[in-house]
Amino acid sequence: MIRNYLKIAWRNITKNKLFSVINMLGLAIGVATFFLIMLFVADELKFDRFNRRADDIARIIFKANINGGKISEASVMAPVAATMKKDFPEVEDATRLVNAGVPRVRVGGKQYKGDRLARVDPNFLTIFTLPMISGVPGKALLNPDEVVLTKSAAEKYFGSEPALGKTIEIDGNKNYIVSGVIEDVPRTSHFHFEIFGSLTGMKEATSDSWMLGSFYTYLLLKPGTDPAKLETRFPQMVATYMGPQILSQMGVTLDQFRTKGNELGFAMQRLTDIHLKSATTNEIEPGGNAAYVYIFTIVACFMLLVAGINFVNLSTAGASKRAREVGVRKVIGSEKGQLVGQFLSESFLTTTIACTIAAVLLWLLLPLFGALSGKSLTLNLESWLVFLLLGTVVGLVAGIYPAFYLSAFKPVEVLKGRLMSRPGKIGLRNGLVVFQFFVSVCLVVGTIVTYQQMKYIQKKDIGYSREQLLIIPNSYALGKNERAFKQQMLQDTRIKGATMSWFKPVGPTNFNNAFAYTREDHNKFVNGVNYQVDEDYIPVMAMKVLRGRNFSPDFPTDTLGIILNETAVTALGWNVDNVIGQDVVIQNSNRGNSVDSPYHVIGVIKNFHFKSLHNAISPLFMTLDPQGGLIFKLNTADVDGVLGDMKQKWENFQAEDPFTYAFMDELFEKTYDAEQKTARVLNIFAVLTIFVACLGLFGLATFASELRTKEIGIRKVLGASVGQVVGMLSRDFLKWVSLGAMIAFPVAWWAMSRWLENFAYRIEISWWIFVVAGLVSIAIALLTVSFQAIKAAVSSPVKALRTE
Repeated sequence: MIRNYLKIAWRNITKNKLFSVINMLGLAIGVATFFLIMLFVADELKFDRFNRRADDIARIIFKANINGGKISEASVMAPVAATMKKDFPEVEDATRLVNAGVPRVRVGGKQYKGDRLARVDPNFLTIFTLPMISGVPGKALLNPDEVVLTKSAAEKYFGSEPALGKTIEIDGNKNYIVSGVIEDVPRTSHFHFEIFGSLTGMKEATSDSWMLGSFYTYLLLKPGTDPAKLETRFPQMVATYMGPQILSQMGVTLDQFRTKGNELGFAMQRLTDIHLKSATTNEIEPGGNAAYVYIFTIVACFMLLVAGINFVNLSTAGASKRAREVGVRKVIGSEKGQLVGQFLSESFLTTTIACTIAAVLLWLLLPLFGALSGKSLTLNLESWLVFLLLGTVVGLVAGIYPAFYLSAFKPVEVLKGRLMSRPGKIGLRNGLVVFQFFVSVCLVVGTIVTYQQMKYIQKKDIGYSREQLLIIPNSYALGKNERAFKQQMLQDTRIKGATMSWFKPVGPTNFNNAFAYTREDHNKFVNGVNYQVDEDYIPVMAMKVLRGRNFSPDFPTDTLGIILNETAVTALGWNVDNVIGQDVVIQNSNRGNSVDSPYHVIGVIKNFHFKSLHNAISPLFMTLDPQGGLIFKLNTADVDGVLGDMKQKWENFQAEDPFTYAFMDELFEKTYDAEQKTARVLNIFAVLTIFVACLGLFGLATFASELRTKEIGIRKVLGASVGQVVGMLSRDFLKWVSLGAMIAFPVAWWAMSRWLENFAYRIEISWWIFVVAGLVSIAIALLTVSFQAIKAAVSSPVKALRTE
């Protein structure tokens, strides 16, 4: 019987080739798109879950609110880990990590660059699941002169020889013994290092300061521990350990500090939440964004729904062609169950072919999608099994309603032709058209808003010029020749200026927190960022001095001078007209860290963006203390020529590091790389969703014109023009499309408003966006329907009246 069902199903598919192709293609695109997106979502959700006890690991973050300035930092002070392990029975163990950057490594006289170094406590490799290839976990980093390498790093340095016991030199300072080799850190980890050194013997690691620190601290909690309940006891820890240091260093008690509306303390963040839900500064690596995961999940579900809706719509719309077949079958004795089985067989055959096409599309598009999303996604056996299950479920769900709908026809009504002319009825089919274009309009609005926001970011005045700024990030490798290199390059007329500073508004940069207050009011605490610059930084970056002056070599006292941005001036309770000459104490600075030798304000610069536009501009303090990292302002179109000459001069100084460079504008683009990729992918899926919806609309329009063939013939005989016939056939569809658009407008506005809340600086959602989205959807629907309507309208009325 099943064989007979499949034979009949294949005949019906080949008999109605156009609709079969529309059905299969729409379903194939929907299933392939859904699966692609869900591969992306699954990859985002599995970050850090490779750890055996991932659910029991949490990171401690520092949170504060000082004079309205909110602080949320991923790193905390050195004694936090040991204190929590000692004071809280729920903490089974604690470990720390310090990001030590990218050192120079020398092995056997050969130098290597590019591998990242982390200094960790010896128990780090036992808390995190980083399998040892050689060495003993927990013992590999007991001594300060030991390092653990990843498999890739060990192979790079020593080839096929065993690395255990070998020696490497780091930054020319000291030789380290390789005490272990581990597997490479999984891609789905929130940190990636190739070298792990020991914190043992590091002076800062034994500090008792609760005011400063850059230690990423992780707790291994006992199973069943409630992090929220544990957090309620953190204020007492702050009072016990941090309170006395606040009193000694700031001259106020913790209670006095809090009565000013200030607050500080710690919070717990689950390990599995770090990648997607972290809103802290100084993260080890940029993470993902939970909002984008939600958006993509919704788009994937919508895409699958739209494809399924097409299937249901086209199957039920084709009922008019199958009605007499059902009637005759029932008259000669077919049971409803047999008819249901027949139509389900057709559904499964159609979906099987569609899923085969989807599998091919998936295989072809996966590399392209990976490049667009920035991920290395692969399909394994488990993925294909899930894909097969998905296709089966889609076939069953999409086929159930048409099967029962078609099998429910009454023979008498069918054979009398009573099902042949109800084109304007409001029912499930029209409701599904409304839903399809509700989804399409939402996606069109989303596409326009994301494009406008990205355009706004590109065009916004960020307070400095990022054009033709050439960065030499590793100029420190020149050592004593760094300034000589700078002066030689300034002799080149193609270079307009140069400055020396570790600090850049975009890209990899130093991040130096500054805890400041006025000399007159110790309670006026401000948390900001301290940029250590030279006299040329402001002119090279084309920043605007609003009051006072820039640093100058003509004023030796400028070593205790300070330049504030507008936000810092306001936060300290001053205004730009009376700030020059005021005194500022920065607690954690090399100079100007006491009321006896404070910094003197010599200038105010216009606010500029030194963080992502996701964040508001925070207080900034510039001090004269230039260190490492050169930035050149070019004034030429011959960029390649400048780079060639610069490389030659670099090599003349015989620096240990190779010549490397970056451009400020490129680093700025990379800051918003995630948003740009998301926007591109969203645009592609929006187009695909609209395309699938239009496939369905095209099929429905074709059925509608066939259903009204005689009516069209009679109207033309009675004098109806082609335009009138087209308008008649298009009117019903445009009505439902317009209704879908009207429902979509408030939903799209709410969703995109929520997305824009991620940006401190953002566009306003204008009314014209909705008008454009509505007109685009109507125009697309009109073009889709009109093609078939015009075809029906220009056909011969004689031929139409002879049908059946």
